[in-house]
Amino acid sequence: MVVTAKIILVLLMLFMVFNLMRALLAMLRDDPNKPSMTRYLGRRVGASALAILIILLLLATGLLDPNPRPY
Repeated sequence: MVVTAKIILVLLMLFMVFNLMRALLAMLRDDPNKPSMTRYLGRRVGASALAILIILLLLATGLLDPNPRPY
């Protein structure tokens, strides 16, 4: 279960980087007939929110252990 969740999180991170690059290209081209960069940035924010929810769910269920306190 934890390995599957970690794979999903890595794929979400790659999806975020991909959408960030697409937003950069959309910003540089500035073509009114193509989707705007806000579409890609919105997808990136949604993927980030989903990743945070998955991490919080794993922490709440005890499947993922946070780092111990240093003191």
